[in-house]
Amino acid sequence: QVDLVESGGGLVQAGGSLKLSCAASATIFDINAMGWYRQVPGNQRELVAVIAGFGSTAYADSVKGRFTIFRDSAENTVYLQMNSLRPEDTAVYYCNVRTRLYNYWGQGTQVTVSS
Repeated sequence: QVDLVESGGGLVQAGGSLKLSCAASATIFDINAMGWYRQVPGNQRELVAVIAGFGSTAYADSVKGRFTIFRDSAENTVYLQMNSLRPEDTAVYYCNVRTRLYNYWGQGTQVTVSS
């Protein structure tokens, strides 16, 4: 059993920055992708950013140019640097790690952006 532990969420004013971290409790092999999703109550969980096994990245249009996903492969850790935050970025952010056989999720961390 592998747990993903997220940290870095909190309350920030619009225009501010936060850095989310997601660490695996054990080594995860054969990672296809690591990513961040977010969810607002009443809405579906949506992809924010993903980094593939070879390092290519993709972002939701709403966060391009403001968010950056990166990882420390040796530590099985993935990060999300969020700059120029907006009130509409308010959500619970979830870490995801996908392998050939498994799909792991973190418990979520709340990000609240005040106007």
